[in-house]
Amino acid sequence: MSDVFRILSPARQSSAFVFASPHSGRVYTPAFLEQSVLSADLIRTSEDAFVDQLFADAPLFGAPLLLADVPRAYLDLNRAPDELDPALITGVARAAHNPRVSSGLGVIPRVVAGGRQIYRGKLSLAEAEARIARFWHPYHNALRHLLDETHARFGEVTLLDCHSMPHEAIEGHARMGKPCPEVVLGDRFGASANRAVMDRIEAAFAGAGLRVARNTPFAGAFVTQSYGRPSAGRHAIQVEIDRSLYMHEASLTPRADFQAFRALINGVMAEVTGQALQLAAE
Repeated sequence: MSDVFRILSPARQSSAFVFASPHSGRVYTPAFLEQSVLSADLIRTSEDAFVDQLFADAPLFGAPLLLADVPRAYLDLNRAPDELDPALITGVARAAHNPRVSSGLGVIPRVVAGGRQIYRGKLSLAEAEARIARFWHPYHNALRHLLDETHARFGEVTLLDCHSMPHEAIEGHARMGKPCPEVVLGDRFGASANRAVMDRIEAAFAGAGLRVARNTPFAGAFVTQSYGRPSAGRHAIQVEIDRSLYMHEASLTPRADFQAFRALINGVMAEVTGQALQLAAE
């Protein structure tokens, strides 16, 4: 198994979709754990645990699935490679204000969920650059290749960048008297996907009985910004799923009905890709 990424490929790609999970990686090396002040459980709190399993059947619907193995706490693949945090990395000049970097969530994160510090001290610029070269560039080269190949084959491509969100991230809706969304779709307010594509994705999740919101509180980050070019037939949508629907957040364990929720996600993928009949035939 690679410690960077894996690609699960269909026997024959029959859908103009690419699925990806950049934050479900869980190859925590002993060297990294020794660098950290956090326990093995706490360092996982920023991980999109089990998202890779939720979407693991994407190839059965004629679409490739790109899975990161490198953990988000070690390197965040949904950040630009120059989003370096001067509070963590020596030799980095302070640049224009970037709220993600300032909060400790640059390409090399300083904190995990809850603002917990990962490291005792600072990292060298050489180490940060080595991580980016070793993990960030290969992952994005693979993603770019999948998108280009799919676009060349079908004349269009839609990337679904799959994530999970802590339930507390959406509890504000309840405090305002609104039902909490269970899925948040981000297209950077229309900049990374056209309306028809977004409508189709939203309808698939809503049709599965899930409450769906758009762009609030998550509108998409580096991946959607970089790969979404609707005018060129390239659409990128970030998918955030409430973790409490399928896992126990405190213990980082699947719920007893995890497989039922995974089947629900399979139904969404079937609807999105239009490949339900192919799957039934197989």
